[in-house]
Amino acid sequence: MVHISQKLSMHLTQSPQQVLLSSLLQLPVQSLEQRIRMELETNPLLELDTDEELIEEQEDVQEPAEAVEGEENADKTAEEEIDWEEILNDQESFEPRIPREKTVDTYERPEAYQESLTDHLLSQLHMTELEAEDISIGEYIIWNINSVGYLSTDVDTIAENLQVESERVESVLAVIQRLDPVGIGARNLQECLLIQLLEEKPIQTAAVTILRDHFEDFKNKRFEKIAKLMELDLETIKELIAHITKLNPKPGEGYAAFVDNYVIPDLEVRNENGEFKVYMHDWNIPQLRINNEYRKMMLDRKKTSKETREYIKSRLESARWLINSIHQRRATILRVMQTIIEKQREFFEYGSEHIKPMILKDIADEIGMDISTVSRVTNGKYVQTEWGVFELKYFFSEKIKSDEGDDVSNKMIKNLIKEIITNEPDKKPFNDQKIAALLKAKGYNVARRTVAKYREQMMIPVSRLRRKI
Repeated sequence: MVHISQKLSMHLTQSPQQVLLSSLLQLPVQSLEQRIRMELETNPLLELDTDEELIEEQEDVQEPAEAVEGEENADKTAEEEIDWEEILNDQESFEPRIPREKTVDTYERPEAYQESLTDHLLSQLHMTELEAEDISIGEYIIWNINSVGYLSTDVDTIAENLQVESERVESVLAVIQRLDPVGIGARNLQECLLIQLLEEKPIQTAAVTILRDHFEDFKNKRFEKIAKLMELDLETIKELIAHITKLNPKPGEGYAAFVDNYVIPDLEVRNENGEFKVYMHDWNIPQLRINNEYRKMMLDRKKTSKETREYIKSRLESARWLINSIHQRRATILRVMQTIIEKQREFFEYGSEHIKPMILKDIADEIGMDISTVSRVTNGKYVQTEWGVFELKYFFSEKIKSDEGDDVSNKMIKNLIKEIITNEPDKKPFNDQKIAALLKAKGYNVARRTVAKYREQMMIPVSRLRRKI
């Protein structure tokens, strides 16, 4: 049976402007520049607001008064209820603050050429006396060497792909592994270090034996066991280990990568006479405005067709949303950064040891914005400070109570753990329980499992693997 009923419900919806602002907020400055240039290509109503164009616009002849009167008397259709003249004559544009002492020319200097690892190896390969087919195999091998210098594909797969014998691939790989840097193209750490030892003159056979026959004990720092098995005293083993640790475990590092990831700060905080001021590094963001020719077409109701005006109307809304969203993005980021400075003033004055516990909600409540907005602002954006470059998320951390009842940031606890491990005895490094006890003696009641969690987050190995002789 069909019946009519009413139901009350709540739905959370976002306007197109809010969606656009949300997407722009999470973009770092380089990605924002790319997004704006993409919009410039797709929206004809957007154009760059350059000095030359401003001069041309000032020199442009104004429309005669008769034409304006004719437009005022023109029939207004339903879709033209908006005061288009007020909107279109609005010279709204986005003008980034370029530091006076810096110019675009200063930043856009060409980068010096850096030879990549692949180019370095290929040039050496072509100087060897290998046959043409072996050269082709060698090129294939080199293109499968990763950025740290290890072969990322097994020999059998390479042989199958090239339709050659595995032994032939092995022989070519052996040649490549002795190119500069020695050990390149190894399949694991053990092979990498062994190749480097075997290329030394004279060869230290005892060190080779450690890596070839006792690698697991070497990796797990069971030095007394190695000394017993090799019938050598611990001092000799110590000298051999010291020699091995001088070898290069990542021979591919130090060469230019095909994709270099640079951290470019979005913001900079400067201490100017005791007052912290925030500057945005948005000098390279294109300045935008509404295209003047389309402005004239929209105002000329006699010569512009209804379809054209409809199209201009839709693109105009998109253009204005983008310009307004860029303004709002800038204002929001500056507001969040300023509030972070207020909450973490001791950090900016004295350094990372004085960072306070703070969560996203603290900033969101302070500026009256949603937590998700603050999260978008702080994610993937960096600030340059007197103490280094930090991601904005760095300033947020959990709190731990000290014995005195004070709230302490977990980042401070991590720094203390790092300091304890740095100063621990080489032969008997502290385990997590001992570190927890030392922290408790300093007034920080931290559980052993919490110490283990923070140590793993800092990528510090367990005590057994930190042991030295």
